[in-house]
Amino acid sequence: MGTPAMALSGIDLNLLVALDALLAECNVTRAAERTSVGQPAMSASLARLRKHFGDPLLVKQGRGMVATPLAASLVQPVRDAIVAVEAVMGSRATFDPSTDHRSFTVVASDYVGLVLLRPLFARLAVEAPGVRVNIVPVAPDFADQLRRGQVDMLIMPTAVVGEQPFPHTRLFSERFLLACDRDNPEVGERVTPEDFRKLHYLSYSIGPLQSLAEIEMAESGIEFSIEVRTQSFMITPFLLAGTRLVSLVQERLGRSIADYTGIRMMEPPVPLRPVVEAMYWNARHTEDPAHRWLRSRITQLAAHLA
Repeated sequence: MGTPAMALSGIDLNLLVALDALLAECNVTRAAERTSVGQPAMSASLARLRKHFGDPLLVKQGRGMVATPLAASLVQPVRDAIVAVEAVMGSRATFDPSTDHRSFTVVASDYVGLVLLRPLFARLAVEAPGVRVNIVPVAPDFADQLRRGQVDMLIMPTAVVGEQPFPHTRLFSERFLLACDRDNPEVGERVTPEDFRKLHYLSYSIGPLQSLAEIEMAESGIEFSIEVRTQSFMITPFLLAGTRLVSLVQERLGRSIADYTGIRMMEPPVPLRPVVEAMYWNARHTEDPAHRWLRSRITQLAAHLA
């Protein structure tokens, strides 16, 4: 019965955290940032892990690195082990934000980061100096990431997440407006569907994930003349400046940076349904005091937007 304990006695469990980050990022610098350590420390961890497994784990390919077959086979077991350790070591009846340390990974768009989460960082600096929040972009497998415990939370539109079996709470709703450069001579004060078909459109998508506003426009029979595509909500208003492009932009985002970008906004050519942003988490975190604390802070901030 003593063998497992003896086997673990010589293992630094911090290496498990480093391995998880390295397998997720396939990049030493990003893995270091993910775990809030210096790059030399992460490089040292990789060296120890390579010695332990007798395998390089990450090898150079082109300008980046890829996982070896052994490393690829470890991704899910390592993630399961991390979740299990967190469940055991994180089992605390209370959470004191002023003294306790905790890291969270939140999936959210750059738009959500600016409109909702930016005020959170100022609050954390005062209320919870030991809490770290890592915002990662939306990926096509976001639901699997949450299910596997690779991320702690999703903040995404309900229409995108769909009928996933996760606990969630509505945060706020947003609407899309048509935006263009304020001096765009092709756009009047009002744009009809016929006008819109003649305009040059800047489209948003992340792989198979498309803008809900664009999907709704297409379902209404509105044709797009797409000239530019981007994967960032935030950059869209800046790309409109000084061009004849138009795009659908979230109202709060557009209004907040209109003076910087020189854009103007108007009603879209057809009425669009508001987009509801919600916060999703894995059920195993529902009663976790730290997770519950962070959810409450985000909900409070969202109340000012609803």
